[in-house]
Amino acid sequence: MTSASTMLIQYLEDHSDEFLHNWRKNIVISDQDLYKEEVLKNGLKMFQLVKRAVEKPLSEEEITFLAHKTALERVNASVNISEFVYNVNIGKSIIIKWVNNSGIELRDLQPIIEEINALFDRFSYLAVRKYTEIKEQHLQEKELYIDQTHKERLTILGQMSSSFVHEFRNPLTSIIGFTKLLQNDYPDLPYLDIMQHELEQLNYRISQFLHVSRKDIIESIREEIILSNHLEETIEFLYPSLLDGDVTIDFTCETDIRVMGNSDELRQVFLNLIMNSIDALQEVEGHRQIHVSCEVKESRTNLQISNNGPLIKEETIEAIFEPFYTTKDLGTGIGLYICKKLIEKHGGEIRCQSTDEWTTFTIGIPVESNVVVE
Repeated sequence: MTSASTMLIQYLEDHSDEFLHNWRKNIVISDQDLYKEEVLKNGLKMFQLVKRAVEKPLSEEEITFLAHKTALERVNASVNISEFVYNVNIGKSIIIKWVNNSGIELRDLQPIIEEINALFDRFSYLAVRKYTEIKEQHLQEKELYIDQTHKERLTILGQMSSSFVHEFRNPLTSIIGFTKLLQNDYPDLPYLDIMQHELEQLNYRISQFLHVSRKDIIESIREEIILSNHLEETIEFLYPSLLDGDVTIDFTCETDIRVMGNSDELRQVFLNLIMNSIDALQEVEGHRQIHVSCEVKESRTNLQISNNGPLIKEETIEAIFEPFYTTKDLGTGIGLYICKKLIEKHGGEIRCQSTDEWTTFTIGIPVESNVVVE
């Protein structure tokens, strides 16, 4: 154990009463919660785990035990799961604040702060996952349809989003704004373009979570869209990602295909599918290729986005459009679900086929006309 860890543990012990007092003062506990006292006890146990994590990494069993205990209590309490998520994040924020005020050098604190963040993130994940499993089991026992279990997951995500949105969105907006100001004042300053790109990607991911947390995809303004122009703009926007991933793309599309739809929503679908293709192609040695084509068949688009990446197994294809299903280590499992919902909103359908040579996503949307645009 390092001297910084020893100092921090002593500092936390010396201020434990103040920390717990501040946490109890700021958390939310429903009047109907039958486990009010357990909420406070669990907070104390989590604080003790943090002190032990500063000393050495915790075992998965230690974190899992408290997470599963808490999840079971949240189910039995029959209160909003967002209270739990909110209270956990309040605790994390207060601890990080105390750690930063400990007087220890930042370079010594950085790995400790990362360990604390990892502990809270793992605890929240395990607790919410266990909570979801218990709720699904209850639903199955009542012989509800499988899509109702999906709705339960979406409800949980919506409740989580309501707690996270202001905590994430407000500082992110400020950072994006100040980064743009720096770009204007210091256009030659290195790395700002990378920072801006990553911040926009983070903002996009947050928007995805907010989008999927709603019960239904809300109505939006529609307009006539020339599909070839829309796809060209999307591909041009993704050029840096294609270049960075060493991916070549070829594009063929009839110029007279027009659909009625929301341009932002369709762009979100195209961006997601092409970005997924770029990610998949990183597993390929040698030539990496994406092919985008579109024609009209039976008054519907036959839009295909293909890549020569790894084969997707048949059993996986059946699940990839379901919410929260992902094969990526850091994936959210909501991108293709959102694509499916948006395409269905436009009166269309999306499907996937995969062979050893090509994986192809095909989108069919009703077309407005087949008259060449002057």
